[in-house]
Amino acid sequence: MTGHPDESHLPRPSAEAMAHSDELARRIQQEIAEAGGAIRFSRYQELALYTPGLGYYSAGAARFGSAGDFVTAPEISPLFSRCLARACADVLRELDGGAVLEIGAGTGRMAADVLLELATLDRLPEQYLILEVSADLRQRQAETLDRMAPDLLSRVSWLDRLPERIEGVIMGNEVLDALPVERFIVQQDGVAYLGVTGDRADFRWQSMPADSALEDWFGDLERALEQRWGQPREQTTGGPLPVGYASEFCPALHAWTASVATALGRGLLLLIDYGLPRSELYHPDRTAGTLRCHYRHRAHDDPFLYPGLQDITAWVDFTTVAEGATDSGLILDGFTNQAGFLTGCGLLSMLEPAPADDRERFEQSRQAGQLILPGEMGERFRVIAFSRDWPGKLRGLTAPDLSGSL
Repeated sequence: MTGHPDESHLPRPSAEAMAHSDELARRIQQEIAEAGGAIRFSRYQELALYTPGLGYYSAGAARFGSAGDFVTAPEISPLFSRCLARACADVLRELDGGAVLEIGAGTGRMAADVLLELATLDRLPEQYLILEVSADLRQRQAETLDRMAPDLLSRVSWLDRLPERIEGVIMGNEVLDALPVERFIVQQDGVAYLGVTGDRADFRWQSMPADSALEDWFGDLERALEQRWGQPREQTTGGPLPVGYASEFCPALHAWTASVATALGRGLLLLIDYGLPRSELYHPDRTAGTLRCHYRHRAHDDPFLYPGLQDITAWVDFTTVAEGATDSGLILDGFTNQAGFLTGCGLLSMLEPAPADDRERFEQSRQAGQLILPGEMGERFRVIAFSRDWPGKLRGLTAPDLSGSL
């Protein structure tokens, strides 16, 4: 597993951007050398994304929208955030007040659109809190809110860490996929880590011995897969996954979800991301995992290309998310795809009355299609919700109900 794929379809970075990437690569190379020649992939990803001043999410470059590397649902259309606002309004109405906490607010567009819709619904929260660790993104979020919803900016506050307790709604869109993951590979004699070795001109995969944490996690995975699928065991490994099978898991996912769940008093936790239940994510036919990189609106699978200039993500194991939340006392309210959730929250009714201008009508329909069509975000993105001491049923979670797949 060495070398880079064909890069001819990717735009070349500017000289300044390449110098930035080279500096980060030198930092990573130094850490590899200090570690004895290889580091785990989660550490590589952490350095590539979060090294202060150099990492992808820490360096101040444009990441979202047409000038960045990818577009999130709130940037595609305000319809997405208006649907979330309707869900928030149901909870705030039932609780007779409360706050909204958004984790990782991107450009601030979702916060602005949610607040504007809540104002229209006469269900503004007492506070709209944003948990954001990037100073650059905080500034951009404040500018967006000041431009789009200046009269509501006074309700917004930024946090450095989770509050001890919040009543209302905690929500996060495309937050879970940004948590660093480990790569693993099934070998003839068991499972091993796929770590990172090499220098800044040639980072590459390196097999590293499993520790007890990986062995325990992998053993639990194999037992779960055998129980779920009832597969015959592979003759080469004695388990359900074949030799050469490679994928990812997020060591921090359970603890992260549990900590967020613990912060919720009465109310709802709503998470949206691309991913699958565990038994589908680790299906034996999915032999190469889900690791994806995003650079200038092109997706590819080489995490060693242009460190610091591209996003690195992996699909979310929603079974682990459910376990983390329910282990902390929350109730699973539902699990569905984005199409079902947005449609259930009234997205189609928001298209009426249709705009008088044909071009505007076409653009609105195109945006809605990106959000809900199976070939776009509709099936790939999943929505999961949990509650504590909230008697309601969140709209949008009833069809299709995929909770049984967890």
